[in-house]
Amino acid sequence: MTDPLDAFIDSLQEKIFDEARHTFGKSGFERWRNPRYRGRLDNFDVHARVTGDCGDTMEIFLKIDNDRVSEASYMTDGCGTSNVCGSFAAELAIDKTIDELADITGESILANLGHLADDEQHCAFLAAGTVQEAVRIHMTKPVVSCQ
Repeated sequence: MTDPLDAFIDSLQEKIFDEARHTFGKSGFERWRNPRYRGRLDNFDVHARVTGDCGDTMEIFLKIDNDRVSEASYMTDGCGTSNVCGSFAAELAIDKTIDELADITGESILANLGHLADDEQHCAFLAAGTVQEAVRIHMTKPVVSCQ
């Protein structure tokens, strides 16, 4: 016999999952449940932090070896959608050259995600904008001479 409270909790959890599947699509739902690349990288080479119009802040950390991103991670104080988009942005950055990072756009994040409700799509553009800010910071860093 099932406890009524357990049945209610199970039903509520399923409703939350159904809403998340509808909002994120299959790929986004899986990433929402199991985020990747979340957290601050140790020994990062470049870090960018951008606050969007929605008030969410996204941070991107990149480790660069031989002009390629060898590791990437993100952090956000935002909603589940910001987490999903940050996760995809970090994944897309890995193994890219600095020039190739320019290809990471809100549209490319949305394409990898598969589906995102219209009123949540700004999170993909925030994540992409943060990657682009990291590129700008990296490109304007002073070159250290070994003389």
